[in-house]
Amino acid sequence: MTPEELLAQPESAYMNEAQRDFFRRLLLDQRGDLQRLIDEQVEDLRGMDAHGDPADVGNAEQQRQWQLRQLEREKKLLDKIDEALERLARDEYGWCEETGEPIGLARLLLRPTATLGVEAKERQEQRERHMQSS
Repeated sequence: MTPEELLAQPESAYMNEAQRDFFRRLLLDQRGDLQRLIDEQVEDLRGMDAHGDPADVGNAEQQRQWQLRQLEREKKLLDKIDEALERLARDEYGWCEETGEPIGLARLLLRPTATLGVEAKERQEQRERHMQSS
C-alpha cells in the first residue's frame, strides 16, 4: 500500500489490519535505517584520533561532543519507534493517549511515533509554555 492509497481509504477503515501492516513496515524500515546510522556513528566515534596539534584536538573534541548529542537524539527516536511498535502489537497504535480519538493517518505519516492527536499535542505544548513562563 502506498501513502496515497492509505490516505484514500474511508474513515471506517481506520487502523484496520492493512493500515497497521503499513505502519509496522514503515516503522521497521525507519528503525533499520536509524540503527544503521547509529552503528556508523558509533564506529566514527571510536575511530576519532585525539592526538596532534592542540587546535586539532580542540576541534576534534567539539566534533565528538556534537556527534554524541546527535547520537543521543537518534537513540531517543529509536526508543520512540520501539514504543510505537509495541503500541501496534497491543492494537493501541494510532489512537490519542489523552483523548482516545484517532490521531489521523496524515499525522501518522508525518510522525509515525505520534502518541497524541493534533489538538491534544497543542494543549500539551500550551501547558509546557505556561510552565516555562511561570
